[in-house]
Amino acid sequence: MQMQTRFPRFTALALVVALAFATAGPAMAHCDSLDGPVIADAQKALIEKNVTPVLKWIPANDEAEVRSAFDMALAVRGESDTARTVADNYFFETLVRVHRASEGAGFTGIKPLGSMDPSIAAADRALETGNADALADQLAAAIRGQVSERFATAYKQRQVAEDSVEQGREYVESYVQFTHFVEAVDKLLTEGISHAPGESDHGH
Repeated sequence: MQMQTRFPRFTALALVVALAFATAGPAMAHCDSLDGPVIADAQKALIEKNVTPVLKWIPANDEAEVRSAFDMALAVRGESDTARTVADNYFFETLVRVHRASEGAGFTGIKPLGSMDPSIAAADRALETGNADALADQLAAAIRGQVSERFATAYKQRQVAEDSVEQGREYVESYVQFTHFVEAVDKLLTEGISHAPGESDHGH
């Protein structure tokens, strides 16, 4: 007899958060999306001709490179629509590349509108509206659902675990999936998320 239900092993924040949102696509980057907060600040900087809004996204020792790209973009973006597009993209790419490098993440290009992960978009909306209740409710419901489902599977298989070696192994697999999930969530809550360079290839 084979297991009816198998769960992937969740050991990272992104996988826990993703449970709260019904999305079939892969988790996507945040800071390199056209509708992400980094490029939103970059657009504001170009419109206002003031680089200050983007400086918070980069380390102080990288300011010179970003300021240079900003000045170059301002110098040519008024020449034509094509020049504006090229100049803006050059500034966006420079800013995002430097920002991601500061987090130990690689740069693979600017992502199109709508490419931001729904969980990140929801977190940003909470900050914009000043209310995180809906987001917290979604996350809590998703975690509760996963705990209940994994528990039910493990508990059911525990009852027949001694009937055969095969059923025992199925119980062990469901036990591992249940306990590892609980451990991952508990670790997230107690230790939080590190933002040290090199610890994530996803970046923000």
